[in-house]
Amino acid sequence: MTLAQDAGLTVKEMDMPREMLYMADEMFFAGTAVEITPIRSVDKIQVGAGRRGPITTNIQAAFFDYINGVVPDRHGWLLPVPVGKPAPVAAGR
Repeated sequence: MTLAQDAGLTVKEMDMPREMLYMADEMFFAGTAVEITPIRSVDKIQVGAGRRGPITTNIQAAFFDYINGVVPDRHGWLLPVPVGKPAPVAAGR
């Protein structure tokens, strides 16, 4: 939602009937594991052109730029992980 707002899009949270999904121009999942993934169909009904649309493309690019450190972490989302020395391997292994 923040990346969409950063891109100048209006973001609303609301309940909607399932049938409204059938009329969407594009849709995507967003989350830790799924990252930003386009949705091609709902109930076997094609969403838009059946492929990633321009909004999804822009949000996906912004997401990957963010997590790959291409752009600064303006929102404090990333946690640096210190890299130390590898743990010693026990003898005989």
